[in-house]
Amino acid sequence: FFQLINMIMNTDTLIIIPTYNECENIVQLTENILNISNYTDILIVDDNSPDGTGKIADKLSIKESRIKVLHNDKKNGLGRAYISGFKWALKKEYTYVMEMDCDFSHDPKEIANFRNKMKSGYQLVLGSRYLGGVRVINWPISRLILSRGAAIYVKIITGMPFTDPTGGFKCFHRKVLESYDLDKIEANGYGFQIEMTHKAWIKGFSIGEIPIVFEDRKAGKSKMNGSIISEALWVVWKLAFRQFKKK
Repeated sequence: FFQLINMIMNTDTLIIIPTYNECENIVQLTENILNISNYTDILIVDDNSPDGTGKIADKLSIKESRIKVLHNDKKNGLGRAYISGFKWALKKEYTYVMEMDCDFSHDPKEIANFRNKMKSGYQLVLGSRYLGGVRVINWPISRLILSRGAAIYVKIITGMPFTDPTGGFKCFHRKVLESYDLDKIEANGYGFQIEMTHKAWIKGFSIGEIPIVFEDRKAGKSKMNGSIISEALWVVWKLAFRQFKKK
């Protein structure tokens, strides 16, 4: 039934946007996404933002039926927000489910490129800041070195051949998400992005990359902290150990 509704409405793609204190970005971002595509719904997953982002999202959803909202009662983190969004998406039978940041570091104009790549036969498409060169704007050199170093680190430890495994702009086919036990996804920050891609890679799904331009946020505060970095470091070894045990 839901598949039929989506076909009629042409909304076969859901973009999940986790939010925490993004009141300065959420209105313009959702407007841009909806203006660019008529095949996309948006799911905002708000972690009880004290700046009122969740209330703004509710008002947007009343005005626009293509905007949906989930509310968490506390700040659970990026990974948990996506997990709740994935579960919601699977109940609604969307074919493509995307991850996207709320701070305009991910350009809405790339949505069509993800969808076209998926339609060419891939089951997971990663947006890469480093495919064919570096395309990062307004980052300090220390942040860039950390990100590039993390990509190399992940490749060495796990063997995954992707240029940007920590990136958060990506698109899943629903079959990939259906193959996961989402309740067993452990990581929550950059480690979450690595773990989600690693599971698809181990399961043999077809994974592709497209080049994207990443621009650091202009409004709001970054959620980057030391615990997110340390989590990613140990998650990589945990994934590699599981991979070794299966061989």
